[in-house]
Amino acid sequence: MSGGVDSAVAAARAVDAGHDVTGVHLALSRAPGTLRTGSRGCCTVEDSRDAWRAADLLGIPYYVWDFSERFQAEVVDDFVAEYAAGRTPNPCLRCNERIKFAALLEKALALGFDAVCTGHYAKVVEGPGGHRELHRAADWAKDQSYVLGVLTAQQLEHVLLPLAETPSKAEVRAEAARRGLSVASKPDSHDICFIPDGDTRGWLAERIPPAEGEIKDAAGAVVGTHPGAHAFTVGQRKGLRIGTPAPDGRPRFVLEIRPKDNEVVVGPREALAVDELRGIRPSWAGRPVPEAEQLLQGPREAGRTSSSFPVLAQVRAHGDPVPARARLELVEGPDTEPVPELVVRLDEPMNGVAPGQSVVLYQGTRVLGQATVSATRSPARPAAGAGGPATGR
Repeated sequence: MSGGVDSAVAAARAVDAGHDVTGVHLALSRAPGTLRTGSRGCCTVEDSRDAWRAADLLGIPYYVWDFSERFQAEVVDDFVAEYAAGRTPNPCLRCNERIKFAALLEKALALGFDAVCTGHYAKVVEGPGGHRELHRAADWAKDQSYVLGVLTAQQLEHVLLPLAETPSKAEVRAEAARRGLSVASKPDSHDICFIPDGDTRGWLAERIPPAEGEIKDAAGAVVGTHPGAHAFTVGQRKGLRIGTPAPDGRPRFVLEIRPKDNEVVVGPREALAVDELRGIRPSWAGRPVPEAEQLLQGPREAGRTSSSFPVLAQVRAHGDPVPARARLELVEGPDTEPVPELVVRLDEPMNGVAPGQSVVLYQGTRVLGQATVSATRSPARPAAGAGGPATGR
């Protein structure tokens, strides 16, 4: 129970369904004042009080579980490390993966609970052969299946999502008001909970030592300097402070971040378009598609690849899915043991995809799984000395 209206109504519906429900609020910071307050965050002291009031009204036990150390290590420190490496992470997705459906679920199962119930807008259904599948919610405008794409088949066996079929957030609020829940009109939380003022660049600057570097165009010419590559992300236009105008006078955008050389590469908007993504650490939300399953069950030999399969690819929580074909490839891993990588060939280009983002794959409403973007290919950017499209990492 985060202290918001969605988790309060989800708990109420679980009680109505006859489940033996216990409310749990996650304390994610030893100094809760460092998390956002009011309508701009979750998991603060005031949120814990809102959750307690909802649990009291529902007549269910209520606890606060301290996951602050694990949250710091698994989400906050990971966020800093990813930016330092020139990648753009999604901390909410990481929190779902490592805290809410890993640490929380592990503890719940160890204590004898059967499932974790949340107020996420997504749907778990029983598919062919009795295997559980993750699907989009009925309300596509509020659908949160993207940030749940990291759930595994085992985790889906222990997840309840009571808001799955709710047609709109307005209905959830109306239901909360009818039930007398004080959070009925509480504004939605948004942005990153552990950055108090919303200034991600300033927050990172306090944790990653500044190091001035060069801003270059796609041809390698120096067009400016920057105070630290971590302050930029692919697709960014504002704040570049480039003194040299582009030859055509058009705006320039961040195309690539090179942390090893502390360089930022800029170029025209059309160079942001990518037609292929590569993803590392792929996972499957339920049973893998047959093409992937066949590869994974065969010999682990680098160079083997699966047949391609049709998907819809999505790289942002509320981004538009793009038709594509995907395949798995086995590549040499860090310890020479071949590991799978995901290759997604887009039917139409996507703009501004950054390494570190998650690409979530769908077939219809079903979530197949996800991977972390490690590289992209842009047909508008010839690779230096290669005569082909560039791949940015």
